[in-house]
Amino acid sequence: MSRQSFASLTLSVRAPVAILLVAALSGCFGGVKKPQPAELQPVVALVSASQSWSTRIGTVRFPLEVAVSGNTVALASGDGTVALLEATTGRDVWRMALNTPIAAGAGSDGKVVAVVTKANDVVALQDGREIWRQKLGAQVFTAPLVAGARVFVLAADRSVNAFDGQTGRKLWSQQRPTEPLVLRQSGVLRAVGDTLVAGLSGRLAGLNPSNGSIQWEAPIASPRGINDVERLVDLVGRVSRVGDTVCARAFQASIGCVNAVRGSLLWTKPASGAQGIDGDERFLFGTESDGTVMAWRRNDGERVWSTDRLRYRGLTAPLMAGRSIAIGDSSGFVHLLSREDGSLFNRLPTDGSAIVASPVLAGNTLIAVTQNGGVYGFKPE
Repeated sequence: MSRQSFASLTLSVRAPVAILLVAALSGCFGGVKKPQPAELQPVVALVSASQSWSTRIGTVRFPLEVAVSGNTVALASGDGTVALLEATTGRDVWRMALNTPIAAGAGSDGKVVAVVTKANDVVALQDGREIWRQKLGAQVFTAPLVAGARVFVLAADRSVNAFDGQTGRKLWSQQRPTEPLVLRQSGVLRAVGDTLVAGLSGRLAGLNPSNGSIQWEAPIASPRGINDVERLVDLVGRVSRVGDTVCARAFQASIGCVNAVRGSLLWTKPASGAQGIDGDERFLFGTESDGTVMAWRRNDGERVWSTDRLRYRGLTAPLMAGRSIAIGDSSGFVHLLSREDGSLFNRLPTDGSAIVASPVLAGNTLIAVTQNGGVYGFKPE
């Protein structure tokens, strides 16, 4: 079932929203020499892929997510431009300037597009016009989820909020205990059948989308250490769903899989990455903090293969695309690696600035967005 698969939802009681101190963490600290990225070796294209279109959206310096629904993709730029594009051509279905900086987005069901501004407003747009906005009580770094005629927002204070998709009326808010620090990057929020699955600290939680009640929680990682930084644990997007199983990464701690119907933890394994994961029925794929690309067996988390050909190249989360997994880097390349052994299939150039959102696949079009605002559509084999 898709991200837009919720049944009809009902109104519930509002809950207070607390304000939380938000910390930005990075992979390097002052005084430590940054490792040099691995040199790119010449590539013989074993999988054909050609650029079919390109367009521009504006500079992106926030945790952008590109939302795919059918043949449309929704995205936004840091200056407040929001666009819905045709995936096959890159042409605008519509484009609108909010004229206010964006902090998180975009979420879309193909009709409504939702973003969150740096002023903590969740804004919903449809057909190129703003249809509503609501003030939030905390910052947001995760794109809203638009599903079941509702807009769901995961805020940095561990609250989950639900709004009517057409009117913006607040339906409910679920507030969890807060921690002093959270990551300034995308977390986990998606629909799995009739359950809203959210990352709350180091746990995957299943919520009733009708009223926000928590139905189950499963720990992917637990806090450890003696200070707030060492005890920080957070789940990061993207996640991999196959049937009832959802697999996710806890920032620089572990990966794990959960049965989203029973809420039972299937397994966890130590892993040191900072970006999300993708996978299929057989394997999970991810990038570790040093740029090592890894594959694990989905059923038990045992390692299948790893490759260091992209070490220290500032990698995105991976995306499955046919026989390949697609990974963006900080130099503007999209690398296509074999799902079977991590060997290099092809390398796709963009504008030379960092790939800022995990690549997405809309139909047969692979789409990548750069920090300088380039949007590129490729047709891989």
